[in-house]
Amino acid sequence: MSWTGFQDKDFDVFSIPGLEPRMEALKEQIRPKLESLGENLRPDLSDLAGEQMFVHVAKHARRTVNPPDETWVAWSTQKRGYKAHPHFQVGMRKPHLFAMFALIYESPNKPDFARNFLEQMDELLPFIPSSFVVSQDHTRPEATPVGELGRTGMEKVLKRLQNVKKAEFLCGIRLDRNHPAVQEADRLESEIKQAFQTLSPLYRLAVLSG
Repeated sequence: MSWTGFQDKDFDVFSIPGLEPRMEALKEQIRPKLESLGENLRPDLSDLAGEQMFVHVAKHARRTVNPPDETWVAWSTQKRGYKAHPHFQVGMRKPHLFAMFALIYESPNKPDFARNFLEQMDELLPFIPSSFVVSQDHTRPEATPVGELGRTGMEKVLKRLQNVKKAEFLCGIRLDRNHPAVQEADRLESEIKQAFQTLSPLYRLAVLSG
C-alpha cells in the first residue's frame, strides 16, 4: 500500500489536549499510515519468522481519561493478539519513532528467554549494534543504548527479566522525528526491515524459549 511517511503534523498529534480530540486525530491521521506500514512489512516479517505474521494496530480502546502518549503497529504470528507473544512493533511518540523486538508483561516466555540469552551472551551481544536501545517498560519513554549498557548492564537487564514478573524487554532503534528517513515511506520501511533483520536472532530465541 502506498503511503507518505510521517510528517511533523503527525508527531504533533501528541500535543493535542484531551482524550477525544487526540484519539480522533490518531484515528484519522496516524492509524491509516500504521495500517499501510503494517501490511507493507508483513510479507518480509513473515519470511523472517518462518510463518505467517498478522498486523495489529493499537486501538487504545481501554483509555477513558488520559490521552495516549504513543501509538504503534505490531506484528505477531497470532491472529487474535500479540501482547503475550514475541513480536515486532513500530510506534511513535512526540519526539521520535521506534522499531523494536518486544517481550512485554503478558509473555510467559520472559524467564526462559532471559536465561537462554544469558547463556548465549557471547554469541548474541556482538551482533546488536551499540546504537540500538533497550527498554524495560513499553509504557515509558526511557531507553538505554546497548553501547552504554555494555555486557554488565545487559546481564542486569536480563536477570531482572528472569526474576521480576512485570519486567519487560524491548530492543531496537529510535529515529528522531526529524530524521530524513522518517518522512520518506520507502526509506523508512528499508530502515525498519534492516533493524528487524538484525534483531531476528532475538526473536527466534524468544520463540524457541516458549
